Amino acid sequence: MNATRKIIRIDEEKCDGCGLCVTACAEGAIKIIDGKARLVSDRYCDGLGACLGECPQGALEIVEREAEAFNEHAVLEHLKRDKTADEVPAETLACGCPGTHLQTFLRTISCEEANRPVASSHASSALGHWPVQIRLVPPTAPFLKGASLLVAADCVPVAYPAFHRDFLQGRVVLIGCPKFDDPGPYIERFARIFAASEIRDVTVAVMEVPCCQGLPMIVRKGMEMAGKDVPLKKVVIGTDGTIRGEASKPAPPLPIIEAVKA
Repeated sequence: MNATRKIIRIDEEKCDGCGLCVTACAEGAIKIIDGKARLVSDRYCDGLGACLGECPQGALEIVEREAEAFNEHAVLEHLKRDKTADEVPAETLACGCPGTHLQTFLRTISCEEANRPVASSHASSALGHWPVQIRLVPPTAPFLKGASLLVAADCVPVAYPAFHRDFLQGRVVLIGCPKFDDPGPYIERFARIFAASEIRDVTVAVMEVPCCQGLPMIVRKGMEMAGKDVPLKKVVIGTDGTIRGEASKPAPPLPIIEAVKA
């Protein structure tokens, strides 16, 4: 039954699809659809406005209008469906693609290669595992155990020419797009990874564009959900392929964890 009540309104002209409002909505009422934040259903929005302060573009506001009543039971079912969909094993995805199967590669460097000047070195892959997409890597994948984690927006390897040499060497990489993918499953996946895999440190590499800036927050929220405090460094890459800035979250005072060097 509809009634006049407070509910969120999203200005699509202002919305840049960064996804921060999705992360802030505990009820899962907002999703990124076609690059814009949209209200999935009136009955999932409680009208409290927890997402308002997260939008960097000011695209959100609370209004009063006729809407379906907030339904807590429907919210729980909605969140359960999202979680179940995220837990489908990679091997059973509808695409049936064998490329989702876990693989670990042994990378070795000869003394000759190691001592060769960088300018004349033959470029080689530093990738040590497969798959690399955030939603395809199981939280219990063996290559995640005790790993230094590199979380990269999927435009970064294209923009930054020395990605393998400067970022990927010695790290496990997970890539994804915070603009076009739903942040909710990302947060849940990172929470499970941090809970299961004893990650040593995290580097998050993003582009300088606004829609990329939600990725570090997604990783932090996953970390918080798992009750972990892991050293985290954010690196921003310009669209011209240069490093625009770095920022580190201080490491916790635990001797068994070594912070990533800035």
